[in-house]
Amino acid sequence: MTISYYRIGRWLCLASLSGTLLACSSNPSSDLEEYVQTTKSQQKSSIEPLPEFKPYESFAYQATDLRDPFTEPTFSHAQPSTQTTSSNSSIKPDFERPTEPLEEFHLDSLRMVGTLEKSENHWALINDTDGTIHRVQPGNHAGQNHGKITRITEYEVELTEIIPDGIGGWTERQASIAISE
Repeated sequence: MTISYYRIGRWLCLASLSGTLLACSSNPSSDLEEYVQTTKSQQKSSIEPLPEFKPYESFAYQATDLRDPFTEPTFSHAQPSTQTTSSNSSIKPDFERPTEPLEEFHLDSLRMVGTLEKSENHWALINDTDGTIHRVQPGNHAGQNHGKITRITEYEVELTEIIPDGIGGWTERQASIAISE
């Protein structure tokens, strides 16, 4: 039996190859043709047309002769009538005193960063937008609305601001600078 395994393996390989070829010899494109016919027979859907776009209309800014909304308004210095005088004329800022460094900044831009205490003196540490830390105590001024520091606590600096009341006079308003975390 010298012919045994090698020849038997060749015959088996040849037989399986010929069987595969016979299986493929049937019409393989019949499945494809059937699918194409089924797809073509289905009802066609209509595609909606694209919406019509309105042409772009440019906007011409016509208010070039009006006041810039980002600058402070200027009021005429006409004499106010008797109806527009302030009810409390004793409140007004002191324009004669020298300004302090923190009066250059808005209160919203100032941050309290801590407090100091020595004997019976209390100070607050205020950081401005330039990164400078200022030591303040009650009586100092801060903010652009003539704010005077009235009280310093562990968590905030309380101020009294003097602002225009809208009818030619001045009024007081309470404000504070809270400690930043």
